[in-house]
Amino acid sequence: MKKIFLYLITGLTALLLPGCSQMSLDLAPVSSITDGNYWKTPEQFESFMSGIHSRMRTHTYSMFLMGGMRADEFGEQSFGGESTSGRERLWLNTLNIDNPGLTNFSGFYGNINQINLFIAKTEVTDLLTDASRGYLLGQAYGLRAFYYFHLLRTWGGVVLHLDPSTQFDINSLAKAAATDQEVMAAIKSDLEKSAGAFGSDYTFKLNKGLWSKAATLMLTGEVYLWSARQMNGGAKDAVTAKNALTEIREKIPGAALLANYKNVFAYSQKGNAEILFAIRNERDEYDLMGGNLVPFLPQINYIGKYYDSLRARLIDVKADLVGGTGGFQAPVRKDTYWKFSNLDSRKAASIQGAFTLSNGVYELAGCYIYKYQGLLDAGTRRLLDDYPVYRYADLLLLLAEAKSLNGEDPAAEINLVRKRALGANYDPEIHAFPRQAIDKSVDEALLQERFFEFIGEGKRWYDLRRFGKNYVFKYTTAKEDYLLLWPVDRTSLTNNRALLQTPGYK
Repeated sequence: MKKIFLYLITGLTALLLPGCSQMSLDLAPVSSITDGNYWKTPEQFESFMSGIHSRMRTHTYSMFLMGGMRADEFGEQSFGGESTSGRERLWLNTLNIDNPGLTNFSGFYGNINQINLFIAKTEVTDLLTDASRGYLLGQAYGLRAFYYFHLLRTWGGVVLHLDPSTQFDINSLAKAAATDQEVMAAIKSDLEKSAGAFGSDYTFKLNKGLWSKAATLMLTGEVYLWSARQMNGGAKDAVTAKNALTEIREKIPGAALLANYKNVFAYSQKGNAEILFAIRNERDEYDLMGGNLVPFLPQINYIGKYYDSLRARLIDVKADLVGGTGGFQAPVRKDTYWKFSNLDSRKAASIQGAFTLSNGVYELAGCYIYKYQGLLDAGTRRLLDDYPVYRYADLLLLLAEAKSLNGEDPAAEINLVRKRALGANYDPEIHAFPRQAIDKSVDEALLQERFFEFIGEGKRWYDLRRFGKNYVFKYTTAKEDYLLLWPVDRTSLTNNRALLQTPGYK
């Protein structure tokens, strides 16, 4: 019987259970599982889907880079003097074939191939109930669309691989990339299949750490807004986006903004009412971004010498859960810090300013991401926060965007987000849309609100790209059309001779 080669599912699935080492994911061997000893029980189908989600955790950092690091959130010399170690190529937009930022399409195709295999097996099995099969296929089609949407926004047209392959390796194919229109068509098709498979099942699983219909509907909103703005989808696609987002509000009444913005990301409040889908991390499972957030944090050995001006005291490394042990290579820009009003609760919850104090005057030395604080575990800080992919604030602002594209008033959704951010400081006569100066342009208002709301969540570059290249040119160091996409690395081009370099790169 023909063998299908795949990642060791038992090792991956174990990562979703307590008491298993993170190293089992990093070191998971490639194994062969034959049709003769797998796909024999409903539990094996569930385990395979858990394995797909576990492998997706290894891609979190790439998604964070793709969606955020080329924009205007991060990017200055560290106030601790550490080297940026080449990360500056991202925010300076000086990528090239030998310094591409990401290689091998971030390894996404390995999991895409797993999803393809899962779909092929699940579509024909008679071992599952209709409800179970529908939920699993809803997850699989939604996740495949999610991966391809990242690939589309990063490289444009990419290789479309929609069938399971033995020993699949994207770099060993002699297959040309599809057009961006063909990739978008495949994404939309998968979203339709996902929503249809879920049917009327809006339940969440694993504390919102597994893909659900809500995630599919959020992705639909994103995809169709991108298509409306970037691929001539126009008002028709904006309506589709609006309908998908509205369905979540109508069918999942428990979804809502948390009153306290900081609590959205708290380790103790995972799966809260605002989260719609998050990539899950837990103690003895997997650290946030595989530990790759550490270079975004100042070192413990010096950060305690700086002041927190908002609290008017020295930064307390343990009490404030700040600082890392590696090189501080990607600070938050100081002008990013100053763009926030001190009245906005998102400022203190998202960014920590490090100040010097001389003669009673505070001076900002630098700042760093503070949104993911993790927890203090036996005296050691552990970055075990979930990575939020979709949350209710995103739904509101995407819905406001869809309404604005359809000539409708986006004020209600924008003001819900502003009111939560400002709390007791909120004065509708001053702060409500459209009373702020920036509200003269609804696009600028939405981009600013999304900037404040989602810093450090891997969305800013994608947002600027979606709204249009003029916004990319205005707010980032990318000033030419070809820089809107990423280069393909030399190894991928060498191994797959049918691939072409992204136009404009050398």
